Amino acid sequence: MACQTGTVRWDRLFADLDAQLAAADAAELAGEVVDRTRREVARLHLADRARLAIGAEVSVGLGAAGTTSGRLEREGPEWWLLGGTGGIDQLVCTQALTWVTGLPALAADPDAQSVVRSRLGLTFALRGIARDRAPVTIVLRDASTCTGTIDRVGADFLDLAEHAPGEPRRSTAVRSARSIPLSALAMVRSG
Repeated sequence: MACQTGTVRWDRLFADLDAQLAAADAAELAGEVVDRTRREVARLHLADRARLAIGAEVSVGLGAAGTTSGRLEREGPEWWLLGGTGGIDQLVCTQALTWVTGLPALAADPDAQSVVRSRLGLTFALRGIARDRAPVTIVLRDASTCTGTIDRVGADFLDLAEHAPGEPRRSTAVRSARSIPLSALAMVRSG
């Protein structure tokens, strides 16, 4: 009967212990990567993903106001601009979003947003539309609509001079003036 030497058993024992230690280290590293990934994802906002989706086709749900889709042309705090067919643009209020498809899984660094850019919220975009005096259709969160020209934009409301779609704003064409809380907006459509 052959007898094993002590060195062979010790080598196998330490090799087995080294393999167990390497497996435990790998499992700990994998757990740490998963935990860090979860923490990084927890810091992200939908806007961070939208910043990397400029040019992509997206579809959005707006609750009772329905759905819309288009090419994501621009995005800002509280709004996305979707380019639609026939030159009709749609300013979507992100507070009204109920779902989105077409965004990449990746996101822009949330810390990379400039201070100036963070100030270009919904009121900034609406004031640009008001300055252009372009006729719009406003879709409210309850799915009702109104057409006209945005006359002015306050801190939490806009004033709309209501007139027929496609008509320029003339005092003779204005049927009424409506003040709309910004919290009621789902989307502002051009034309």
